[in-house]
Amino acid sequence: MDGAEALALEDESVALLRAIRSELLDEYRQEHDWPWIIGYSGGKDSTLVAHLVFEMLLTLPPSQRTRQVHIVANDTLVESPLVVQHIIDSIEEISNAAEAFSLPIVTKITRPAPDQSFWVNLIGRGYPSPNRSFRWCTDRMKILPTSRYIKSLAEEAGQVILLLGVRRSESATRAASVGRYDNGERLNKHNDLPGCMVFRPIVELDTDDVWEFLALNEPPWGGSHLKLIGLYRDAGGGECPVVTSKDDAPSCGTTSSRFGCWTCTVVEKDRSLEGFVESGYAEFTPLLDFRDWLASIRNEKDRRQARRRDGRITITDGGIFVPGPFTLQTRAEIFERLRALEKETGQSLITEEEVDLIHQLWSEEIAGHSKARTMSVREIVKEK
Repeated sequence: MDGAEALALEDESVALLRAIRSELLDEYRQEHDWPWIIGYSGGKDSTLVAHLVFEMLLTLPPSQRTRQVHIVANDTLVESPLVVQHIIDSIEEISNAAEAFSLPIVTKITRPAPDQSFWVNLIGRGYPSPNRSFRWCTDRMKILPTSRYIKSLAEEAGQVILLLGVRRSESATRAASVGRYDNGERLNKHNDLPGCMVFRPIVELDTDDVWEFLALNEPPWGGSHLKLIGLYRDAGGGECPVVTSKDDAPSCGTTSSRFGCWTCTVVEKDRSLEGFVESGYAEFTPLLDFRDWLASIRNEKDRRQARRRDGRITITDGGIFVPGPFTLQTRAEIFERLRALEKETGQSLITEEEVDLIHQLWSEEIAGHSKARTMSVREIVKEK
């Protein structure tokens, strides 16, 4: 690329960012007072959206900052440790700065309901490690917590606008997802959330545009984007985006290197966590080994019950037997190994509330089995 071409591309990028800023300001100044919700994953694209919106609010006089902006992140409780700490730290920085500048910004980190966490479902209920055909984790841990927050705001305000940092050039899958929403207007109805309009301000930006902006502009809430840039460099990956629709679920657990849950067994290899280890974070090696072990035991027949949790035996139309949940013995082994992993790494990987719920589920299951056996004996005696 010669100098003239590089200059032309730079001018195009500057013009595009100018148009995005203008569009954000115009939408914020609309007559309605629908609150904005920024889906914040802590990755490059959602960070850019948060940066531009925060910057825009600073340019407005206080009398014109009439619309609330909610910056909403999601913590599945099994996020990659470095990534979740970055999310927590950056959300706190944004919140503190918004308060200092008297900006109408509300920050929120959503989390799955305790009885729908990864460990309660895997160890407590015995759900097999997630894979592409049974990816039970995304809905419970990512979609539902954030969707509940959005729905509550929509019910209160009558309508909300969800700002997403998705870009058409990110991937073919993302382009198809954008296309499903695209009606040629600035705002599009969300496919699954009533009362929610979707706004994609940076949809036409290229990856290079995003990185260049973040590298050259310090965040308006203070600090720098260097930590974020370092995370990408060390992991060699990208963020698992905020997911509010099953249409977007394939973004979770793709073959690409993405920040996400360290327990993710949907991917064949956790390349982002491997990247952190290779970059010097050797303390994450035991997490990788544990995750690989979880994936390896999924289809071992002696570790799975014959019946599903509702008592049914499942056989597909092709005559293939589908085993039920992990046995109680396997779940107990997973639990013991998880506790040992906590001691080895010095990290808290499961909450005491989850532990209590797991023990409660085990007790109920054991009691149910005992009752079933008693009823079976009574039936035999009755027949005699």
